Amino acid sequence: MTRLPANFLLGAVLVSLMVGLAALSLIWTPHDATALNIRDKFADPSMTHWLGTDKLGRDVVSQLMLGARNSMTVALVAVLMGGSIGVALGLLAAGIGGWVEDLVMRLADLSFAFPALLFAIMLAAVFGPSLSNAVFAIAFINIPIFARVTRASANQIWTRDYVMAARAAGMGTFAISRDHVLPNIAAAVIVQATIEFAVAILAEAALSYLGLGAQPPAASWGRMLSEAQTLMYLAPELAIYPGLCIVAAVLGFGLLGDGLRDITDPRLVRER
Repeated sequence: MTRLPANFLLGAVLVSLMVGLAALSLIWTPHDATALNIRDKFADPSMTHWLGTDKLGRDVVSQLMLGARNSMTVALVAVLMGGSIGVALGLLAAGIGGWVEDLVMRLADLSFAFPALLFAIMLAAVFGPSLSNAVFAIAFINIPIFARVTRASANQIWTRDYVMAARAAGMGTFAISRDHVLPNIAAAVIVQATIEFAVAILAEAALSYLGLGAQPPAASWGRMLSEAQTLMYLAPELAIYPGLCIVAAVLGFGLLGDGLRDITDPRLVRER
C-alpha cells in the first residue's frame, strides 16, 4: 500500500484548518469583527475574548476568522481567473505552434516585468485601492505562469501516438486539446494551482499591508499586521497572531502542492 507523503499530510491538515476557519466565519464568529469597544481595548485573553482585543476593542479571533475568509476568497478568485486564461493560452500555443506560440510566450515574458505589487499600485492610482483591484493584480501575474506550465506539459502530450492518431482521424486542434491534451495535463495544472494559492495568499497579505488590498472596516491579515506594527512594544501579540495565520496558510498550500507533485509524478511513485 502506497503511503502518502508527509508533506502532503501536513499540508492537508494546515489547509483544512484555514479553510475551516474561513467557512465557519460565514455563519458564526465570536463577536462582530467590526464592532468598536474602546473601553475594552488591549484586553487580555479571556473567556469573552479568546485572544484579546486590539487598539479599538475589536475581537482578535473574529478578525482572524474574517481575514481567513477574505484571503481564501481572493486567492481562489485570482487563481481561477489567472489559471483559466493561462491554461487557455498555453493550450492555444501548444496546439497551433509557430508564430502563435512565440507570440504567447513573448507576451508571458513581458508580463513578468509587471509584478503583482507594481500592477496593484498602478490600479490603485487609477481606480483607487480595493480588494477587487488586488484580485485583478494577483490574477494578472498568474496568467503567464499557468501559460508556461500548460504549454510545456501540452507539448509533451502532442507528441504521443494517440494524439497523432486522433489528428490522422480528422480531429481538429480544439477537439484534441479538449479531449486528449487537457485531461492528461490536469494533474500538473492542479499542482501548480495549489502552489499559486500560497503565493496569492501572501500577495494579498502584502497588498493589504501596504493599504492596496482590503479597506476598513473589512478584516485582513495583512491590514492587521499593518495596524500592529506601531504597537510592537505595547502589544506584540497583535502582530504575531495574523503573522502565524499567514505562515500556516502559505506553508499549508505550499506543502500540499509539493505533496501532490510527489503523488502524481510517476518517477517518485516508483521510488516509494
